Amino acid sequence: MKTLEIIIERGEEMFGAYAERIKGVYGTGNTVEETKQSILDSIELLKEYNTAENIPNVLKGDYNIVYHFDAESFLNYYKGIFTNAALEKITGINQRQLQHYSSGLKKPRQPQLKKIEDGLHKLAKELQSIVLI
Repeated sequence: MKTLEIIIERGEEMFGAYAERIKGVYGTGNTVEETKQSILDSIELLKEYNTAENIPNVLKGDYNIVYHFDAESFLNYYKGIFTNAALEKITGINQRQLQHYSSGLKKPRQPQLKKIEDGLHKLAKELQSIVLI
């Protein structure tokens, strides 16, 4: 199945999104949910108002959407689910540093981004193996 990659970033006043490698697919919103809906609406409009030969191949047939977040957007979007204390346990990055990332005061380097991503993926894998009885 094809994959459509959407980048979500937090601006000063709202979130913005765009499709990687597809011209004209953009979205905005006050929340991540609004931004995701805006990008889906943009995709539908592109498909509705273009001829088949002008629609990018990735949008023809079935495709998965993968959302890419910058660290600040991710940390702010999930702050109601993951506290800095919880993220410290999951990632090994101290809470103060995580707060700097979520406020935009500092940008994490690639090794720190990898620690966050790996910690979250490990947690997701653990959660997927749980069966409640």
